[in-house]
Amino acid sequence: MSEEDKNEAKVVETPRKPPRLNERILSSMSRRSVAAHPWHDLEIGPGAPAIFNCVVEIPKGSKVKYELDKKTGLIKEPVLPGCFLRARALGLMPMIDQGEKDDKIIAVCVDDPEYKHYTDIKDLPPHRLTEIRRFFEDYKKNENKEVAVDKFLPATAAVEAVQYSMDLYAEYIMQTLRR
Repeated sequence: MSEEDKNEAKVVETPRKPPRLNERILSSMSRRSVAAHPWHDLEIGPGAPAIFNCVVEIPKGSKVKYELDKKTGLIKEPVLPGCFLRARALGLMPMIDQGEKDDKIIAVCVDDPEYKHYTDIKDLPPHRLTEIRRFFEDYKKNENKEVAVDKFLPATAAVEAVQYSMDLYAEYIMQTLRR
């Protein structure tokens, strides 16, 4: 192989994956002088997408729908503070909310001894899935809004959704940093 061929071979690069969220956060935070934001600055965790950090909107057993305000990072119904924990996705609940896709990740805390062995949606009792489905159907009905909840999907679908969200957010951060 000639020297020119060797140099040409070095130029061919494989497509790059977006940088991991943690790397982006660290590099972007060094350029900012504002307080950390629980929505934008929360590290996804080194085990993502299989095990990831999250902020809980709706705690187990709650009958109240909490909403995270993405701009401020605060809970819109300040009954309970946001809870930071490590979670494992068990499944995906496909949902259409007023004509728009609004899938929900069903997850458990990996550090809770009661649930840490759960790995898939089929590990949850059927009545728990019925409660989850009914919660989302009922609270929307009370707001006179249409919602359609489809069949629960397995953990693999949820992990793919988390990864897709991570990739979308990575792209958003990269575009924001370029401005």
